[in-house]
Amino acid sequence: VQLQASGGGLVQPGGSLRLSCAASGSIFSINFMGWYRQAPGKERELVATISSGGRTNYANSVKGRFTISRDNAKNSLYLQMNSLKPEDTAVYYCNAGVVSDYDRILYNYWGQGTQVTVSS
Repeated sequence: VQLQASGGGLVQPGGSLRLSCAASGSIFSINFMGWYRQAPGKERELVATISSGGRTNYANSVKGRFTISRDNAKNSLYLQMNSLKPEDTAVYYCNAGVVSDYDRILYNYWGQGTQVTVSS
């Protein structure tokens, strides 16, 4: 199973970006999905998560600005980021709990990361 993240880039403060993450491979089902980020010199932190049923959870720092969503038919995850701030600058990673089609066991996977830079 692979998670391919895309959509990062350079944006001015106050701008918007939409991140996408597509899962591919031997997937029976996807349980939890989420976005994490890691800024230089800092530990990786949770941004937002979404359950298979659509229940969402956000870090306090992004509440009201970011929206996480998923398309189960496409095995895809999204993060709409609005009102971006310089402190949102980080590498963003997608994460998913995938039930393998081979053995029906839940495995935790990470995408390769996509850089988001918020700067004027």
